[in-house]
Amino acid sequence: MLDLKWIRENPQALDEALKRRGAAAASPEVRRLDDARREHLQVLQGWQSRRNEASKEIGKAKASGDAGRADAVMAEVADLKAKIQEGERQERQFDEELNGFLATLPNAPLADVPRGADEADNVEVRRSGQKPAFAFKPKEHFELGEALGQMDFDAAARMSGSRFTVLRSKLARLERALGQFMLDVHTGEFGYEEVSPPLLVRDDALFGTGQLPKFAEDLFRTTDGRWMIPTAEVSLTNLVREQIVDEAKLPMRFTALTPSFRSEAGSAGRDTRGMLRQHQFYKAELVSITTPETSLDEHERMTRAAETVLERLGLHFRTVVLCTGDMGFSSQKTYDIEVWLPGQDAFREISSCSVCGDFQARRMNARFRPAGEKVAPRFVHTLNGSGTAVGRALIAVMENYQTEAGEIRVPEALRPYMGGLEIIGRD
Repeated sequence: MLDLKWIRENPQALDEALKRRGAAAASPEVRRLDDARREHLQVLQGWQSRRNEASKEIGKAKASGDAGRADAVMAEVADLKAKIQEGERQERQFDEELNGFLATLPNAPLADVPRGADEADNVEVRRSGQKPAFAFKPKEHFELGEALGQMDFDAAARMSGSRFTVLRSKLARLERALGQFMLDVHTGEFGYEEVSPPLLVRDDALFGTGQLPKFAEDLFRTTDGRWMIPTAEVSLTNLVREQIVDEAKLPMRFTALTPSFRSEAGSAGRDTRGMLRQHQFYKAELVSITTPETSLDEHERMTRAAETVLERLGLHFRTVVLCTGDMGFSSQKTYDIEVWLPGQDAFREISSCSVCGDFQARRMNARFRPAGEKVAPRFVHTLNGSGTAVGRALIAVMENYQTEAGEIRVPEALRPYMGGLEIIGRD
């Protein structure tokens, strides 16, 4: 959530930030709601002040024996009490309307984020590795997996419907190996603390990270009102909700390997074959909690952690900075890492690393106490990234390491996790 004080002082900056995102100006509506709320508060505070004065007058009137005056003021206090109760109810309504509107506003992009409408306007930052050379036409992952008898979409559809996959035998183990490998890189080399978090969360947790209220249709909800996490970002970032942490504990770095659940609303007809776009998938998530002064450096560090995973797997990829029209709701700046898929002859996103500033922290009331300073607590900055999406990494390994015989060579980095296995063929 954006800072209301900043909006009051910089209405044009807000509207320019929204314009860069392709959204309509919002400062007039914020001002209208805020002015109405502040005018009401002045009236309410006047009633409260008069009630306090009148209460003292009652005692004085009684002490002086002026019963008539005491009765009149007591009647006034009773009337004020009723007005104040109604005024406090209206205050809550004003707060809900203002905060509800603020909750729909996306984060303001940083100045260096390229302006653009969609993914066509994203800007490539760097590339790593080389495209593999094949003496044959490379197949897509689903062709390989089905031919090996270890990727079964029909069985998944019979029990769960579309956008689910059953992995079997060595491909199932390869998926597990990828997740374990990613955790080992992030905990052993980049200092992230491994966490096993809840997969079901309440409304407040999803509001805190920005999925609610705007993106409810992208989520799955249980019958008891909880939500299945669309990413472990939700659980990991909310570890600091409603907390004041000491600056000495920052940065805090968390990682988790969890299932993620997404309804894929609005993606009808896109990536319907294979397991590129699933309702359920594993992801190694990265979350950092920092001071405002260090969040941009942490963003580069986090992106480097995700890139390292792909480098160790020997995969060709590129890193792009998203334009204003393609970045996420809570993000100030986002790097996408896109891995090369020979079967599609295209780069596809495998990781997205974002710095959110204090946007999520305000929604979660997550703050830190500056070291050695007698000042009020400040909001932390939050970051999140995929380190990486396990299912898409599996796809990339299958397509980049395929042989003409339709087998899959196991990357050297994964062989210790596969019991030394070098080739995945038919069982």
